[in-house]
Amino acid sequence: MNKILILGGTGLLGTPVARRLQADGFAVRLLARDPDKARAMFDETFEVVAGDVTDVPSLEAALVGCDGVHISIAGPAELPSAQNVATLAPNAGLARITYISGATAFEQNHWFPMTAQKLAAEEAIRACGVPFTIFCPTWPMEMLPRYARGGQPLMIGDQPLPVHWFAADDMARMISVAYQGAGAANRKLFVHGPELQTTVEALERYCQAFYPEVESVPLMPIAAARATAASTGNQMLGFFAELMAYFEKVGEMGDPAEANELLGAPTTTLDAWIERQKG
Repeated sequence: MNKILILGGTGLLGTPVARRLQADGFAVRLLARDPDKARAMFDETFEVVAGDVTDVPSLEAALVGCDGVHISIAGPAELPSAQNVATLAPNAGLARITYISGATAFEQNHWFPMTAQKLAAEEAIRACGVPFTIFCPTWPMEMLPRYARGGQPLMIGDQPLPVHWFAADDMARMISVAYQGAGAANRKLFVHGPELQTTVEALERYCQAFYPEVESVPLMPIAAARATAASTGNQMLGFFAELMAYFEKVGEMGDPAEANELLGAPTTTLDAWIERQKG
C-alpha cells in the first residue's frame, strides 16, 4: 500500500496517525472540512483535500488513488463516515480500512448511544468485503490536558475503575504496522497502555507536573453535573455527565494480547509521556 486517506486527521487521535504513516513511508492524504486548518498543522508534504465525510461525492473523490482509508471520527459524523466508506470502498479498490472504535464496544453495552453507534459502524465496515482492522483503544493520555484546562482540573464522578492509559503515538505506530502487512487484516484489536490507574490518579500526576499548585482534583458528582447541565442548557456538560456515568458502570474491556503480539505493545508510561509534553 502506498497512499492512505485519513478521515479526522486534525483530531486528537488522527493527527499522530497521519504523521506516523508518512514517517513510515506512506503518502498521506487528509480530507478536511477546513483545509486551511489542516495546512497549518501539516507541511506541504501532506496532501490536503477539501471535503466532508458526510458528503458522499467529496469523499468518493478523496478516495481516488488511495490504497487504504483510516477513520478517526468522533461525534455525530462517526457512523455516517463509516457507512459512507463502506459503501464506496469496494468500487474504490481499497486494500484496507482501519477504524477507531472503543474498548467498551461490545453488544452488552449497546444500550449506550455512543457504543451503539460504534457497533453499527463496525458492522458496516465488516459487511463491505474490504479487509479491515478495527482498533478499540481505552483512554488516551492526550485527554488529560482537556481535564485540566488553564490549571483548573475537574473530574465528573468518582471514576474508581482503573484503566490502562495509552499514548496516541503508540497507537499510531500500531496502525502503521497494521498497514505494512496482512497479519492484522479482518481483526478487532484492543489497545491498552502499560500502566493501570484511575482517571483521578492519572490527572493528579499530570497536574503535579504542569500545575504543582493544584493540591487535589475536584470531583463533581454526576447528579450535580446532570442538574447543572439541565438548568443552564449546557449540552456539552450533559454529554460528559452521561459519558462519565457510563464509564463508571462499564469500565475498561477487551484483551490486548492479540494486538500486542501482532503489532507490538504500547510502551509509553505516563511519566515518559509527561516528559515529552514538557519538551
